[in-house]
Amino acid sequence: MKHLDAVRERTEDLERASLSTWATLASESKGRDRFEEADPLRTAFQVDRDRITDTRAFRRLRDKTQVVIAAGGDHRRDRLTHTLEVTQVARTMARGLRLNEDLVEAIALGHDLGHTAFGDAGEEALSIFTAAPFRHHEQSVRVVEHLEHLEQGGSGLNLTWEVRDGILNHTSGTPAPATAEGQVVRLADRVASLAYDLADACAVGIVRTRNVPDDVVGTLGATTAGRIATAIRDVVTVSIDRPDVRMSPPVTVALDRLRAFLDTALYQRPMASAERDRAIHSLRSLVVFFLENPERMPAEHHGAAPTETRVLDYVSGLTDGDVLRTFAAVFLPGRDPSA
Repeated sequence: MKHLDAVRERTEDLERASLSTWATLASESKGRDRFEEADPLRTAFQVDRDRITDTRAFRRLRDKTQVVIAAGGDHRRDRLTHTLEVTQVARTMARGLRLNEDLVEAIALGHDLGHTAFGDAGEEALSIFTAAPFRHHEQSVRVVEHLEHLEQGGSGLNLTWEVRDGILNHTSGTPAPATAEGQVVRLADRVASLAYDLADACAVGIVRTRNVPDDVVGTLGATTAGRIATAIRDVVTVSIDRPDVRMSPPVTVALDRLRAFLDTALYQRPMASAERDRAIHSLRSLVVFFLENPERMPAEHHGAAPTETRVLDYVSGLTDGDVLRTFAAVFLPGRDPSA
């Protein structure tokens, strides 16, 4: 095995020779909660990336809505598509900044593993059952630390500290990630979310391109690709050879303006509110049902943890389709859930 170790060691040497002073080197990771022998071929962050993409939680993202769009059909963007888009944007930023792309990729691929069905409505739905608000970034860490491989006893993925920190702190309202790579993913998530949510809304006619604020178009560009390219170039220009990753004030203001526009035009429109209410009702009804009937959950959720914890872990992991099918089976027996 020693001759194979040289493959990983060459990669680690290349990182030391080519990456920025502010990059996080795999050979200097703070490590894992449980000791493991180093992989002979892959760096620690490459191992984490592969473990994340091999999870059930990652595969479930393809049937979890990114943003509820009632007229969506084929235009509904799922969490898996969003995750891949964030990964693509983040890797481009990281390459421009000479940061560790493997670490960026692992964080980006894992950042939404704990997201519920039906977009952000799921957090609101489940928060009434918890002392503190249910937050997907915290649940994502719970997924990788405990819930994956639950059928094998809940051993989790044993990811490196840097990947878990980036996942936990990828969203606004949390502390800045400890690594520059985590900061890249945080910015990439915001850029990709806003740019592609706008693209989806325009594609189905909810938003007309001509109604996008002039100052947003003037600063970011008139197309989806242009807006993303502007944001990436801005991050690289402002952050190169710096210890922290940031955007310029004009681009930050333009993204804030775009967010405010989408709040009114997309996220809070009446039809979206109606779908959101139905999603919240379905999720809360399932939580109440399984709190009263925990034996009806799959066997891997019959452990020693408190019932409420086990129920929330189970329901938060359901896909959109799972919720519809389970709701129909429990409350509408004999009815086709797709009708």
